[in-house]
Formats: sequence, structure tokens, C-alpha cells
Amino acid sequence: MTLETPQLSLIDFNENPNVGIYCRANNTVAFVQRGLTKKTKQLVATTLAVKVVDVSICDATIIGSLLALNSTGIIVTESIDSVSHKKLKDQGLHILLLKDVINAAGNDILVNDHGALVHPDMKSPTIKKIQDTLGVPVERGSIAGQGTVGMAAVVTNKGCLCHPKIDHAEQKQLESLFKVKAMIGTVNHGFPMIGSGLVANDHGVLIGKFTTGIEMGRIDEALGFLQ
Repeated sequence: MTLETPQLSLIDFNENPNVGIYCRANNTVAFVQRGLTKKTKQLVATTLAVKVVDVSICDATIIGSLLALNSTGIIVTESIDSVSHKKLKDQGLHILLLKDVINAAGNDILVNDHGALVHPDMKSPTIKKIQDTLGVPVERGSIAGQGTVGMAAVVTNKGCLCHPKIDHAEQKQLESLFKVKAMIGTVNHGFPMIGSGLVANDHGVLIGKFTTGIEMGRIDEALGFLQ
């Protein structure tokens, strides 16, 4: 693992570069899979300027796929165990246990402090609950035709990086909803599902270790860290 700048870190979780699948963060806390080394957790904490909390959801390590959050609330699949649920509650945020058939919150919800985009098949009563929990407008949508919007892009309050095959209408929806510019890019040497290889907040970005220098430059620019 190599720290590239104070804000951008190339990283892996137990030699896996798909860090977005195993971690989700807002501007104060990062939830990570259990079993990471102290050194890795310290790099997460330093890069994102957050405290790090390890959890298990459904006895799984794929925290990034099952959890979404902003500065107001947390959305998580209803199958979370009581110990991890308490760790989430201890952060003082609103919590919604997602009971929809589409309940992999990290995969299916893309959110910042201005808005949330959800899978196009999400039910209307669920969308209302998500809106109340996160405190932002919620819209259905897709990115590059993908319903798994939480993996097809990464958004913060400073910028958005999304799948390179996003169409114009989708890109305009993102920019209107999230109040930031949306740019295209890839991670981990050409992989288009941005959310699988990045974890970002307004303070920094964790980047899968196979990401190239050109890709990192795009990430830097899109998420607002390019000086």
C-alpha cells in the first residue's frame, strides 16, 4: 500500500483491490469489513479523516454492497446482526433497515448530502422511507443502463465519477440531483464499475491498488482534489 497524496491512497483490503465492496464512508465514519490489519484501518482513517468501525452484515464482509450512508442517515439490509446494528446506532444517525426485495443498499443507492439515486425498480413506499432517513430528495435512475447505481458511480459533496458508458440524460440527472459535476472514468486498470474500486468522502479517496496513474488523475479531478 502506498500513500500517494494526503487525500488519495492506493490501497487493498487483504490483497483485494475492490475496496468499495468492503467499505462505505461519510465525512465522519467509515464502516469496514472485519479482519483488516491495524495498518490498513489507520490508512483508511488518515485518508478519509474519519473514525473506522468494523462490522459484519449477514455474516458477510461485503459492507460496501449492503450499506449506504450520508451525513444524516444509514440504509442497511434488514438482515444485519444486533451487534453490528448497535455499532451503526452508536454513530447517532437515522437508520433504516431495508426490507425491499431490492435490499443491497450499497449496490442500489448512490447518495451524498444533496440527493439519492436508487435502483429503478425500488418500490415507492421504500423510497419514501429512504428519503426520510437520509434527509434528501430521492429519484429512481440508472447509470449506463445499470440499476446498481451504487456501484456504477461514486459521489461526494465535491464531485461524481461514473461509468464511462453513462448517457447524456443519466449524467444530467446526476448533476441536477447531487449538485456536483459528473465525470466519467474507470478504476483498477479499466474496470467501469467505479463504486467497486473507490471509497470517497469530502476529505479523501481510497483507490484500488491496480488503478493506473491516468485513472488516478481522473479520480483526482472528478472528486475535487486536483489543485
